[in-house]
Amino acid sequence: MAETLSSLSDLNQAAGVSDAPRYVQKLDKYGRAYATGKRKNAVARVWIKPGSGKVTVNGRDIAVYFARPVLRMILQQPLVVVKRHGQYDLVVSVAGGGLSGQAGAVRHGLAKALTNYEPELRAPLKKEGFLTRDSRVVERKKYGKKKARRSFQFSKR
Repeated sequence: MAETLSSLSDLNQAAGVSDAPRYVQKLDKYGRAYATGKRKNAVARVWIKPGSGKVTVNGRDIAVYFARPVLRMILQQPLVVVKRHGQYDLVVSVAGGGLSGQAGAVRHGLAKALTNYEPELRAPLKKEGFLTRDSRVVERKKYGKKKARRSFQFSKR
């Protein structure tokens, strides 16, 4: 250690460490980006490709599958944050859970697919928390209880 290191880059070079990890575009042979999203018991497989903004969920239009506007809004959040609304066609296959969990799973999968298609979008999506899987699931029912925590009504006599 006779040499003196004057900056952080000198230290990285001495240790043989490169810069931050480089994220690369991942596309299939059809030019689509794919990702899997999960929420509660729902699993969504999402494919995106450049297009007019058409969204197909399980072979049906988004307005038919997710009838409630709140669920459609949840699904579109990653596109709105990165200002890509209406620029990609989405093909989604989702199974398991209820509609709310499925919408969350599609949102998670869409955010991951966007980072596979455009790696520079990773920072704003991660900042908004769309790349993190929401790990909250329903607590299991316990024996001697009515539900997970709810007890039967107590009777003194």
